[in-house]
Formats: sequence, C-alpha cells, structure tokens
Amino acid sequence: MKHSRRSRWLAAAYGLGHLLMIVPLSLLMAYAALAGALSVIGIGLLMLGPFTRLLESFARLNAAMAGSFLGRDVPIPAMAEPTGGPWQRAAALIRDRGWWQYLLWLLFAASGGLVMSAIAGALPLGSIALFATAFGLSVGAAAPGWVSLLLSGIGAGLLPVWWFASPLLMIARMETDAAILRPDPNMALQRRVADLTTSRADAVDASAAEIRRIERDLHDGAQARLIALGMNLGMAADLLDRDPELARKLLTEARASTGAALGELRSVVRGIHPPVLADRGLIGAVQALVLDLPIPVTVDAALPARPPAPVETAAYFATAEFLANAVKHSGATAAWVVIGAREDVLRVQVGDDGRGGARVDRGTGLAGIARRLAAFDGTMEVSSPVGGPTVITVEVPCGWLSPKTTPSSGMA
Repeated sequence: MKHSRRSRWLAAAYGLGHLLMIVPLSLLMAYAALAGALSVIGIGLLMLGPFTRLLESFARLNAAMAGSFLGRDVPIPAMAEPTGGPWQRAAALIRDRGWWQYLLWLLFAASGGLVMSAIAGALPLGSIALFATAFGLSVGAAAPGWVSLLLSGIGAGLLPVWWFASPLLMIARMETDAAILRPDPNMALQRRVADLTTSRADAVDASAAEIRRIERDLHDGAQARLIALGMNLGMAADLLDRDPELARKLLTEARASTGAALGELRSVVRGIHPPVLADRGLIGAVQALVLDLPIPVTVDAALPARPPAPVETAAYFATAEFLANAVKHSGATAAWVVIGAREDVLRVQVGDDGRGGARVDRGTGLAGIARRLAAFDGTMEVSSPVGGPTVITVEVPCGWLSPKTTPSSGMA
C-alpha cells in the first residue's frame, strides 16, 4: 500500500513536528479555558475573536502537514467573517459549525493526537536515551549490571514497536485530523448561497448608486448647460433683427456651451465605460490612465487574451481607485501595476512606496471595490503595514475572449 511504504523517519519527523506544537496548543487550551470561565460575566465572549484566529491558523498548519503526509489536499472549514458589534461577532462564531470543528480538533490534538505523535516521533529518541543511560553516556557512569541490562532490553524492545507502529500511527493521526476538519458540504453550499445573495445585493446597490451618480452629473452639468444653450439660442433668435451684434455674441456663447456640454457628456461616459478601455483593452487603458498621474507608475502587463467586458471594467476601475488612493492618501513617490493571468483568473496587483496603513474599513473606497469584485467571485487582498509599502492584489475568475497581440511593460 502507498501508506505502508512511508518512511519511518518521515513519520518520526512529522510526529516531532506535532510535538513542537504542543506548547502553543497548550497555551491555546489555557486561553480557551480562561475565555470559558470569563464568559459568565461576558468578557470571555470578547476573547473569542483572537482565539478563533489563532485556532484557525494552527488548524490550517496541521491540515497542510496532513496533506503533505497523506499525499492529498486536506480542506478545512471556511468560516464566514462575522460582522456587527463584539457581541454579534461572538454569537456568529458560536453558531458557526466550523468553529466547533476547530475546537474539537484542538481537543483531539492535545489528547489522543498527542499520544500518537509522541509514539511516532519520540519513541526512537526514548530508545536512544535508554541505551545512553544504560552505558553511562548520559550521566557519566554506567548503570549497575542488572539495571543496564533492563534499560537496554527496554530500549531494544521499543525499536521494533516504533518501526512497525509509527507509520500506522501517523496515518491514523493524519486521517483523524482530516476527518475532524472536513468541511460539511451542506454548510459550504449554504455559505455559498449566502455569499451570492450578499454579492447580488451589493451589485444592485452599486448599480443604483452609479445610476444616481450619473443622474446627478447629468443634472448638475450637461443638463444645466443645455438649458442655458436653449435660452441663449432663443434670445439670439429674438435679437437677430434688432441687435445682430448681441445676437452674434449670444451664438458664440451658445457654441462654447455646446462644447462644454459635450465635454461633460464625454466625462460621464468615461465614468461608465472609458472609450480607451473598449478600444485598447485593460492594459492599454491602464497605461493611458497612469500618464495623467503626478507620480511615476511602472506598468508590467501581459495577458493571454482579453477578459470579458464586465470583468475588464471592474478591474480597470479598481486599479484607478487604488492609484488614486496612492496619490491622495499615501504620500507615495512611485507606484507600480502588474497585470497577469493564472489559468482562468485575471490578477491585478497595485503597489506604492507610501506610508502604508491602508485598511478596508477606513472609508478609502476599498470596501466598495471589494463588494463590486465579489459580484464576479473576485477577491481583494490588502497588505499595507505602517511605513509601507502598500500592495493590493485583485483576482477575478474569468474566461478569455479574443487573443491579445503583444504583452507590454514600461514606465509611465
């Protein structure tokens, strides 16, 4: 069998790896016990957030170890990000099935799993220690004859036990971990439905907000100029016979108003779908965008083909928002954009050398972008430590349309 051919030493290495985790896991258990004790007065519930993040990190590490040993992926429950106040977030965590799976895994890892890993990882070390004690290698003097013989016999007896048991024990340990952490398909489906419902509502809200913006821009800009244009033309018509010079002046003003109205209409259209995006695609549109920025921006881009227009538009406006934030808020002196593809995923990365500290919940437009990307099953990852640099990565699943002519990169 595949598992029976696993190296005993590999099993011992994984067992020792689990033993090294026992100290932080013990501290995590103590933290959980303290949170449980303080929950009667409400404070413990506020401790669930940090506890859950630490627990999920350890479970993810353990799943990676199990997957590496077993030779297959070991998924873990994907917990929904709780929202609301501290009490609402704590209640949401407690209602999440994945949270209880993590907690059950912690109990197993600190009990039965620890015993399995100890036998697989520490048994050969224990055998070596017994031999060393028997022959005086550890304390400087050999044990008495009968004691030395007894210790040597125990040490020798442990080796075949470890030889035959260690791979089986580690397989059992890893399979148990995988079984405990296995996501519930029904829960995954329910979460997927909830995510789609949320993203659909966000998309509807974003569309409504965009329509209101267009209405406002048309009302305050082009509509006002067109009304003034109509009034000037009417007055010019009335004055054409009585005062041709004044009529000519009004017609000149009307012509200027016409140009201004057309400019504002073009601006509105660019806010909906920039013509350069339709003509030159995402890469060309981004290259044109950075030309007007007050800081140098490096664009490194290569795509196998053009993504669908909605995805292209979402990626373009996300990039524009990121660069605008870099110019307005970060104090950056330079920025960069990397556009590429990974299989059927469009990947856009925007970075700057500014002061950092960007967060999705600080009202810089990042939260709105994340909601709009969610409508395409897209994700946004923000890395912005204080002091910089800020790197924002967007990934959007898509199917490719037309072949792209040539990849390009350069400094704008």
